[in-house]
Amino acid sequence: MVKGGKSAIGVAMMLVGLAATPALAGPGEQALLASYVGNWRGESILQGGDKPEPFRCRLAVSPGNSGKINYTGRCTLVNMNLSVSGTIAYVDAKGQYEAVMTSNAGFSGIAVGKQGGDEIGFDLVERQKDRGGNDVAIGSRIFLVGDSIRVDFQVEFNDSGKLLTTSVPFAR
Repeated sequence: MVKGGKSAIGVAMMLVGLAATPALAGPGEQALLASYVGNWRGESILQGGDKPEPFRCRLAVSPGNSGKINYTGRCTLVNMNLSVSGTIAYVDAKGQYEAVMTSNAGFSGIAVGKQGGDEIGFDLVERQKDRGGNDVAIGSRIFLVGDSIRVDFQVEFNDSGKLLTTSVPFAR
């Protein structure tokens, strides 16, 4: 695994976790978010490190206040656990979905969701130093699509150009 990859992965997966945002969604937006309530599992392979590594995740989505959904997730990579939590809401005043997130890797942020058909995609790009002092660029995309969730992410270590990537499909 690339030096510092653990915290970078935590940052990228943190996008799945969110904190509260004011929302007054209409019935359609509330129903769409409520359709994701349940327990989800996903697994994939992290590519780009010293060797491909299994990446397994669980995600619990529960109803929140005012049409929001709350989530908590845990991913396992080798012998490490990453946890995320947060909220997804539709903010009527802004006419957009928003996800606010935190993780045990010390990363937090807000992502705006873009809707197209039955898909809502959230993008987050962040630059920071990982625990090893490496400058990293993290890109994470979360998709709520029909009856599925997918998380794609990449972590680029700017000093070396090393890139870690994975796409994790979640199902109930």
